[in-house]
Amino acid sequence: MQPVFEELDWQQTPMGEISLRKRSEPRLDNQLIFEVKLGDEFLMSSLFVEAEQQLATLGLEKLKSNGYDRDLNVVVGGLGLGYTAVTALRDDAVQSLRIIDVMQPVIDWHRDGLLPVGDVLAVDPRSQLIQGDFFAIATADTAGFLDNEKVHAVLLDIDHSPSHWLDETNQGFYRQSSLIRMADKIVDGGEYGLWSNELPDTQFSDLLAAVFSDVESIIVRFSNPYTGGESTNTVYLGTNSRRVKQE
Repeated sequence: MQPVFEELDWQQTPMGEISLRKRSEPRLDNQLIFEVKLGDEFLMSSLFVEAEQQLATLGLEKLKSNGYDRDLNVVVGGLGLGYTAVTALRDDAVQSLRIIDVMQPVIDWHRDGLLPVGDVLAVDPRSQLIQGDFFAIATADTAGFLDNEKVHAVLLDIDHSPSHWLDETNQGFYRQSSLIRMADKIVDGGEYGLWSNELPDTQFSDLLAAVFSDVESIIVRFSNPYTGGESTNTVYLGTNSRRVKQE
């Protein structure tokens, strides 16, 4: 097999140049890998998706343990390669899935079927791809996300971690007042889940515990073929069953 390198798309965005490329990895028997770059920074790779999938799996499992096991209305913040959203959509209990991403090019990749997950998120009638600022929508005055219907779960995968943001303007979301505004859009007993590239942050867990109950920080371990060892991400979960006064 000849080595493959193909830039599938490149576009200028308000956050910088974003590109999607496909390449074969000679160190892994020329396995095809899809990668997204923003400027010079690698954002995501199809080689490492376990934690993104676990964000949906663990979040929905905990939601069901709280008594919600059908007709679920789920919001995913951040589209990327689509693994969190596709995993959620595979659950028959999910009735409605809205995926909010600020990058129109990323939405177009899914609509055009350029990614390993194909166009499933664009064609499944339960799924809706929305171009917009998740953080603004999550803290807006509406009772729900873009409407007045509360949701059962919010699964967020945008920033690298609660303290390492894709854009500096995202920083304001990771404070108690903003989390409360988002929590008000989730049903009682619903779930909030967050992906992080870093190990659990005690300070952020404490912040979540001021807004949510039964807060967990779960380390997701997966093989790293480049190091021959193990890498980790974190999934944070919190149940919306406790309220504090807004700051």
